[in-house]
Parts: sequence; structure tokens; C-alpha cells
Amino acid sequence: MRLALYQPDIPQNTGAALRLGACFRVPVDIIEPCGFPLDDKRLRRSAMDYGGSCELQRHASWDAFLRAARATPARRIVLLSTAATVPYTDFAFHADDTLLLGRESAGVPTEVHGAADARVRIPIAADMRSLNVVMAGAIVLTEALRQLGAFTGKTVL
Repeated sequence: MRLALYQPDIPQNTGAALRLGACFRVPVDIIEPCGFPLDDKRLRRSAMDYGGSCELQRHASWDAFLRAARATPARRIVLLSTAATVPYTDFAFHADDTLLLGRESAGVPTEVHGAADARVRIPIAADMRSLNVVMAGAIVLTEALRQLGAFTGKTVL
């Protein structure tokens, strides 16, 4: 299981995603370019002291990320999208899945949406637009890990 951020706009969200990855021992992929300078100082500040505990993989572009993801044949890219029709609770996650989160400001472009192997949504109130991207990632990641039996003991993974 992996968590991927597509061209993140907000460093604090990127830090929260790294903290999420560290706490659940899930690697995080950052697909550049980012909407902010991505350097160690900013990552340390936004991820607090959790950044060093997270396996981080940076990709210079969507194409670079896609090549890396497709190098593992079993890996599926599962896009979290408000446009998806499948609720995340009805989706069967696999251990090799990568959960892809879109940009805070714009989601993902059509080509990225089309390249995903699956798309899931989080049902929310009809008059609401969306959740915070990292909050959505945490919700879906937790369900995926639950399905995979990660929470069977007192500690995770």
C-alpha cells in the first residue's frame, strides 16, 4: 500500500500526508511539480518530527511516477475523486495499491484520471463540495488497511 500526492499545493497538507504515512508505515510518493518549494527544511517543518519516519519517494513528473508505478505489475493506482461512482467502502483494496490524491486546488487532469486503474469516492453531504485532501486520504487509507487486516492487534502493521 502506498499514498501518492499529485502536484500538492499546500506544504502543510504534504506534511500531514507524511505524518499519516509514518504513523501507518505506508510509503508516500510526491509527484512534482509542487505548488511550493519542496525542500528538506519545509518538509521537516510541516511534517514535524514524523517526516524522517516516512518512506518518501519523489517523482519529477506524472510520467516518471507512472513508469515507477507500472514497474510493479500488481500495483493499481486508485484515485480518490469526487467524480467517482464507487464508494470507497464498496471497493476491494489490494496490498499493492497506490492511493492517489489530487491537487488541493484542481484535483487531477483528465489524463491522470484516465490512467487510474480504479476511482473511489467518499460519500458526503450533497451540498458539500469535498473534504480536505489529506483527510480524504486518511479515511480511505484506514479502510484499505482495515480490509487488509492491519488492525488485528494492539499495534498497527
